[in-house]
Amino acid sequence: MISKTMRRLSIGRSTFLRILIGCMIMAFTVVNIHIPSGVTEGGILGLTLFFYKVFDLNPSIISPILDFICFAIGISMFGKNFLKKTIFASLLFALFYKVFLQIGTLIPNLYNYPVLAAILGGIGIGVGCGLVVSEGGAAGGDDALALVLANKLDVNISKAYVATDFVVLALSLVYIPFGRIAFSMLTTVVSSFIIGQFEVDLASSKQGQTI
Repeated sequence: MISKTMRRLSIGRSTFLRILIGCMIMAFTVVNIHIPSGVTEGGILGLTLFFYKVFDLNPSIISPILDFICFAIGISMFGKNFLKKTIFASLLFALFYKVFLQIGTLIPNLYNYPVLAAILGGIGIGVGCGLVVSEGGAAGGDDALALVLANKLDVNISKAYVATDFVVLALSLVYIPFGRIAFSMLTTVVSSFIIGQFEVDLASSKQGQTI
């Protein structure tokens, strides 16, 4: 079944494993560190919460709309290969997220240790996301947006992540105390730095651009 999936996606074993492991690490980090500690990053999740808190817009509707917009932009730029890997990564992340939610937290709650939670969370998201985007895919709309910005502005992807997350976190100051936002900014810096250590071959994502 795995071999059949790889053939359909036109990806090798190494790419398959890196995306799978990356999504698993990200889901584990969100469930075990970010949610219990209340320390999170910006991105689509943060923007969804902003629209909910400020404009009372339904998150279940806004989140997929924002993801779709970012994915559509990414697909129009990077094409068929990006589409395949992104669908695969998104489904894997959703699957692992559901599994880890059902299992429950496996590490102590770090709510009272926000600095530690921010650093560990940043490391987990950075490594997991780095594995996925380094293979030319995206597990979420914010990943797709960062890839697009990095390509368009010709900057390291870590700078693209920092820029988009900081904008969202700044907007979040409307309803989140600065103290909690500061920890979220810390985890964003850590994760973005780690993602920047991965070699992201944007050119490979453009292969087969005509869908």
